[in-house]
Amino acid sequence: MGDLITVSFFSILVAGFVVGIVVGMTGMGGGALMTPALVLLGVGETATVITADLTAAAIYKTGGAVVHHREGSPNLALAKWLMLGSIPMALLGPYLVSWFTDSEDLDRVLKLWLGFALLLAAATYAFRIYLNLRQRKHGTGGASSDPIIRPVPTLLVGALGGLLVGITSVGSGSVIMIALLMLYPALSPVKLVGTDLVQAVPLVLAAAISNITLHGLDWSILIPLVIGSVPGTILGSRIAPRVRQSIIRRAIVIVLTMSGVALLDKAGWAPLGAGEDETYPLLVAGVGAAMLVLVPLIWGLIRRSEGLPMRGAPSVEELDLAEPSPPAPRES
Repeated sequence: MGDLITVSFFSILVAGFVVGIVVGMTGMGGGALMTPALVLLGVGETATVITADLTAAAIYKTGGAVVHHREGSPNLALAKWLMLGSIPMALLGPYLVSWFTDSEDLDRVLKLWLGFALLLAAATYAFRIYLNLRQRKHGTGGASSDPIIRPVPTLLVGALGGLLVGITSVGSGSVIMIALLMLYPALSPVKLVGTDLVQAVPLVLAAAISNITLHGLDWSILIPLVIGSVPGTILGSRIAPRVRQSIIRRAIVIVLTMSGVALLDKAGWAPLGAGEDETYPLLVAGVGAAMLVLVPLIWGLIRRSEGLPMRGAPSVEELDLAEPSPPAPRES
């Protein structure tokens, strides 16, 4: 046990605690934040970090799924079709990468996958708020608990999400969520969250098992990760009402984008550089600075395009999984 208590142990513990706070405040899946944080900290190989993060997620997501199931919020029929697509692909995904990648090149390839997955997560996270804005403004959507299930599209969404989660640990709370919003706009917010969380438990568990079988499990990463993330998540959920969620949500989009660019840079993606020996931290900082200015500006312009002022109600936190307002009555 003494071998576990190292500088790396405390670095992982602090990272887990900080990310846990953000997850608790926003309800966002931790994989999109935790995995890149640990990879960029350099605490282990990318495959090792992904495996530990998936295992930790399988532990703490189970509790949330149990709560939602007891409250009757998930749509189990919808979750079933998602799981039929996601679980097999989550089991297969890590093996597909290993079969078609040289072992010496595996870390670079996983960084590439993770970098693009983070950019996709940032885009879908922002797009989710936009969809909620349109629903609230135009009165589309609703509070239906039992929409008509579309098996084939739902199965394909699960398969894509399962593949992404199995390879990168990112996607169960971002990519799948936005796809469900697009497929089932009438699904009420509480049903949406509950369904996504319930299907995410077996999905993440399958991805964790597959990665453990393939890469093994590093307890020196998993133990401090769980110790730090669980109290962090609890603390974040308690202080969430006191924090301006709009700032946090914009920060998440910026951080995800910067992390994605940084990982693509470290992986040597051709447009950015030649790997860890030729990285461009100023480029990553420049992306963050540009987004700090552009994100609120673009959001304001989007609001104006919907006939709303650039600032004001409804705020980002009001839109994030908020119930849409009913459509305005037409004048006779």
